[in-house]
Amino acid sequence: MGQPAPDFTLNDPSGKAISLSAYKGKFVLIDFWASWCGPCRGENPNVVAAYEKYHGKGLEILAVSLDEQKDKWMSAIEKDGLSWTHVSDLQGWNSPAAALYGVQSIPANFLLDKEGKIIAKDLRGNALHETLEQVLGAQ
Repeated sequence: MGQPAPDFTLNDPSGKAISLSAYKGKFVLIDFWASWCGPCRGENPNVVAAYEKYHGKGLEILAVSLDEQKDKWMSAIEKDGLSWTHVSDLQGWNSPAAALYGVQSIPANFLLDKEGKIIAKDLRGNALHETLEQVLGAQ
């Protein structure tokens, strides 16, 4: 908390390299999840609602999948209506990005301020909306 978020670069589904540092100057929710994770999939409607409400106020989401099978990852993105940027190295729990953030269970997320500092983590349910309202509500 309060520390600069470690930068990483992973590919999106089309193979384009996306770096966290490209989001500097924006509020970013880094969302670690996977298609096979029941609690992640259960939380996705809440994240969709938060994105729809706060994207216009400056929220970006960078979803990092811990999937190993691209077809299941793509299917989950489409089925759950996840319209933000998605990246993965398809290495599952061996993903260096997950290790970089000390992710040991999912869902896990980290909210970054415009300077790229971690200001909150593991926001789920109402806590996600309450924190985003505090941070972005007056924007």
